[in-house]
Amino acid sequence: MNKVYPDAKSALEGVVKDGMMVMSGGFGLCGIAETLSDALRDTGVKNLTVVSNNAGVDGIGLSRLLETRQIKKMISSYVGENKLFAQQYLAGELELEFNPQGTLAERIRAGGAGIPAFYTKTGVGTLIAEGKEVKEFDGQKYIMETGLFGDLAIVHAWKGDTAGNLVYRKTARNFNPMMATAAKVTVVEVEHLVPAGEIDPDHIHTPGIFVQRIVKVDPELKRIEQRTTRKRA
Repeated sequence: MNKVYPDAKSALEGVVKDGMMVMSGGFGLCGIAETLSDALRDTGVKNLTVVSNNAGVDGIGLSRLLETRQIKKMISSYVGENKLFAQQYLAGELELEFNPQGTLAERIRAGGAGIPAFYTKTGVGTLIAEGKEVKEFDGQKYIMETGLFGDLAIVHAWKGDTAGNLVYRKTARNFNPMMATAAKVTVVEVEHLVPAGEIDPDHIHTPGIFVQRIVKVDPELKRIEQRTTRKRA
């Protein structure tokens, strides 16, 4: 089975549809699948529910799908760096399901592991708990959270082989490994594509069994979200 596709457009053909749930790896601008998210925008698909820690920053990453109003709902833990994200939410133009960051990470991990729900103390007694089942264990209250499993996962990896085994570099190993397991189809953009067997098995972060499609991209531009400088002495 050939998993390697010539470009992002062809890698998404036949797997996108209106109303689907997309799992998008990355954190801030670190390890985001920028090429694939742009290709997703270009398909014109609509009414997306996107699971991502955030939506990039204005003009970069998932924010470009917000610009074209292709995203109906975000399931996220952070909005702060994206003015468009905040504006659309406050104007009632975008649905938002806020999650504590650890809860979001566990919901994705659970979805990928086939676990439909779990209990956590995080959010008990707050707005997070509204409408959710509360159960007591050893005298402590916990709320039930459901796992997340999407139709499509878009993931960025530093290195991958033709069998789909992936290695993430440093902090880009954030939500990407979990996202890769939590969808019916996982499409990965890799900076360095090597023949199967070239990656040391002990160095593999995501086994190829979770990956259906791969596209080679140029090395990721290392963007800075918040540039802080000071005058030289």
